Amino acid sequence: MTLFHLYIPARAFLKSYRHGAVSKTLLGLRVWEFRNIYPCSSIAKHRSMEAILRKTVVPLPTYEMRDKSPPPPESNSLEFMHFYKCLEKEQRLEFLEKLSHDFGVDHKWVSDLARKLLDIQVRDPATILQVEDRLRYSLTPRYRHLLTHISKVQGGVKFLVDLRADLIEFASSKISDSSHMRDLNGTLKSLLSEWFSVGLLRLERITWQSPCEILQKISQYEAVHPVRNWTDLKRRVGPYRRCYAFTHASMPREPLVVLHVALTEEIANNIQSIVREFATLDANEDVNKINAAIFYSISSTQAGLQGVELGNYLIKRVVLELQKEVLSTCESRAYPVAEDRRKVTHPATGDDRCDGWMIDEKKRWRKSEFPHMAQFSSLSPIPGFTMWLHGVLAQHKKEGRATELLSEQEWMQVEDVTGAAPGAPAVEALRRLISTSEWIRSERLVLVLEPVLMRLCAWYLYGEKRRGYALNPVANFHLQNGATMWRLNWQADTSPRGIANSCGIMVNYRYFLQETSANSAIYLQNKVITSSEQVMGLVSQFQKNSKL
Repeated sequence: MTLFHLYIPARAFLKSYRHGAVSKTLLGLRVWEFRNIYPCSSIAKHRSMEAILRKTVVPLPTYEMRDKSPPPPESNSLEFMHFYKCLEKEQRLEFLEKLSHDFGVDHKWVSDLARKLLDIQVRDPATILQVEDRLRYSLTPRYRHLLTHISKVQGGVKFLVDLRADLIEFASSKISDSSHMRDLNGTLKSLLSEWFSVGLLRLERITWQSPCEILQKISQYEAVHPVRNWTDLKRRVGPYRRCYAFTHASMPREPLVVLHVALTEEIANNIQSIVREFATLDANEDVNKINAAIFYSISSTQAGLQGVELGNYLIKRVVLELQKEVLSTCESRAYPVAEDRRKVTHPATGDDRCDGWMIDEKKRWRKSEFPHMAQFSSLSPIPGFTMWLHGVLAQHKKEGRATELLSEQEWMQVEDVTGAAPGAPAVEALRRLISTSEWIRSERLVLVLEPVLMRLCAWYLYGEKRRGYALNPVANFHLQNGATMWRLNWQADTSPRGIANSCGIMVNYRYFLQETSANSAIYLQNKVITSSEQVMGLVSQFQKNSKL
């Protein structure tokens, strides 16, 4: 190394010393050391995977020493992280396979303890419990301790989240499906679930005054309704809108899951009025016009946190946030008031009955920010509906059961509009019509297809199941949270994406706060979907036509 290479960290050290942050700089120097003294090309060339793993994955301490063994040096975690980041995709797969296979559970130790546990069943409870505890400890993979130590270094938690994203990608692409890799994924998921417990998360409201870095990430991570430009983003965090995100202390300025909310007079039936109209960009909110909160987009930003429950907790926290009371500018000590709350007079208006106002124990005026808000609902896309519909049409065409999908009158209308012959040609014409998305431009086609697509979509959401639960992932998410499948909305998303994914249909999942716990329980335990009369009416129409 040249003197120039030593000058940069030395200057940083002196600067931090002046500000009393020496320990933080020392950690930065260790990171700098592995990034500069051992660059990627050097490590990948001179250090084998086996050597790195033998050095960084320390043996599991004995049962007696499990709480007394000193932790491995922090440099082990840093070296493991840097080595992994230097690997190509194929090398990462090989590296993780070696880690999961060679540094997992000691199966011989587990077998010996299992046999011993069977042999001592006639002994006293204390002896049995001790052997059970030893067996439980022996089931700990060696790499679990490495993962735990990595989480304690700077950037370690984010590294593990990204590492699990690699594991998920390898599994989903069928590149690797070994039992050892699945066990590594399960172990890491379990750790992340503990580290990202809802009690450790922070709810942040994103506004136009939030750091630019956060706003840019909110824009990039939006997966439901893409943000087009900065004006669009300003609208989504401005008046009559709210944007909330969960963050974690170990991943600063990194939103984990983002929820967009529209504050409206009534439950919205289309997304155009929420994300594409800018009339209220600089308006002042009138709380008297806000009766409903519409959750129109929720996006998970970290692929590695798949399966770690965050979105459902975010919705519940946001509901509490919107219902939260705020202190008024007036305090009771400045305005004499009666002790009997029934006779309290509002200091500004003189009214003795003012909705939403009360006096707390500190005698300060409190009021709900949105006193008229009583309705909570999503406005959700229906990803997968169009794909499912193509499959249904193809299957019915192959089996000669096309007449079950549409009534005789509806088939005649389709034949008239498309000019196709009855039977299979009409089915194929309908399938092509839906796949091109051009039908949305014809008012006549829209009128013909509305009743057909609405009842087919209702059945897709309500009747199509996977292991007894809703096949559609968005429906499954809201139903698990205890929402009611409340209303299907025609031409609710007329964007090219909305037409291509769900023929422009969207659905409201309504959150009746007094019923969410019961709805969630009957869905999770009995697989019963709570639905409105509108949805059940459309389902009944489908069943009548299909003779189910």
